[in-house]
Amino acid sequence: MSLHLDLLRHGETVSGGGFRGRLDDELSTTGWTQLRAAVADKGPWQRIVSSPLRRCAGFAAELAEQQQLPLELEPDLRELDFGDWEGRTAAELMIEHSDELGRFWRDPYGYTPPGGEPVTAFESRILAAIERLTDRCAGERVLLITHAGVMRLLLAQARGLLRERLLEVEVGHGELFGLRTGFADATLWLEERCGLS
Repeated sequence: MSLHLDLLRHGETVSGGGFRGRLDDELSTTGWTQLRAAVADKGPWQRIVSSPLRRCAGFAAELAEQQQLPLELEPDLRELDFGDWEGRTAAELMIEHSDELGRFWRDPYGYTPPGGEPVTAFESRILAAIERLTDRCAGERVLLITHAGVMRLLLAQARGLLRERLLEVEVGHGELFGLRTGFADATLWLEERCGLS
């Protein structure tokens, strides 16, 4: 059986950009507006699943209460841990670590930021979480509120992209994508792009 999974990236945060995998930032006022607009006239869903980080879980709790839906926080759907790069921007890293940053951009599976989580481990935990969700919620339509890295990984798999092209997948704040999952044959299908442009 399959699962209809709507992927929603969290909105803009108070901290702005940069590598912020494990940092627990809050949404900005704009971020709340982006998410409310993204789900207007969408659904219906049977449940909401969210990363436990505040930039996802805060809005997930609001929406679950409004729509009287069960909410599950799934730690394995948090963002990639960027290690020593956490809290830094690409512009900052270009000054002293341009070679390492370039290696990561060219081949995120082949280069791990110092002290960071290997993308192979990230992929394993994300796909395991999606497989558990598919087994548990087969036949349902679920809203998953998560991070750019998680969505890039799932969208890249659904599109059949090579690993080296992972970072080419663009996912903006408050964007919503539809996937269908079926793990009898470990398949993800991209249904549609249904978010904000």
